[in-house]
Amino acid sequence: MDNNIPEIEELIKQFSKLPGLGPKSAKRIILKLINNKQNMIKPLAESLATVYKSVIRCVNCGNLKIVNKICVCEGDIKYDKICVVENLADMWVIESANIFKGYYHILGGTLNSNENYDQKNLLIDSLVKRIKKNGLKEVIIATSATIEGQTTAHYIEDSVKSDQVKITKLAQGLPVGGEIEQLDDGTLFSAFKNRSKLNSNSD
Repeated sequence: MDNNIPEIEELIKQFSKLPGLGPKSAKRIILKLINNKQNMIKPLAESLATVYKSVIRCVNCGNLKIVNKICVCEGDIKYDKICVVENLADMWVIESANIFKGYYHILGGTLNSNENYDQKNLLIDSLVKRIKKNGLKEVIIATSATIEGQTTAHYIEDSVKSDQVKITKLAQGLPVGGEIEQLDDGTLFSAFKNRSKLNSNSD
């Protein structure tokens, strides 16, 4: 591969930004794509273009949805609890483990404990609205065991405070510094089953 071709170098640079990929891995992927332009690059480009145009983030729950279509959070199925996670990857891991039946709320990130609280880019206000609108009885905070994750959990607890809503967090089986998406099913199951209550004034 000619490393002096700007278009290829730019493609390698973009692929290197993906999780788990460095320059070497990106180059191997690009080589594979170039050697299979018709069967791989064309359908990949078409799929990416479709996703770019049609898929957006729901402003209510943070999940992905198709433009001009109702999000799953507005469906007919009703639950009495909601699980709050940092990102989509966390939700997918919990879903695949089949350990939770309820609503999901994807924040879209965490609060930085070293900076002033700024929830503009996080869906915390919409979380509070969903809790009231759906009459939820429990909020399960499933943020990572990192400083940022715990800072976010405390902020959510303060924002949600209600005598009618039980606020819980995942059990200590979650390793310090651990991220939800990296946990195995057994650890996740234990963390959910043994989750602890945060607000002392709830039943």
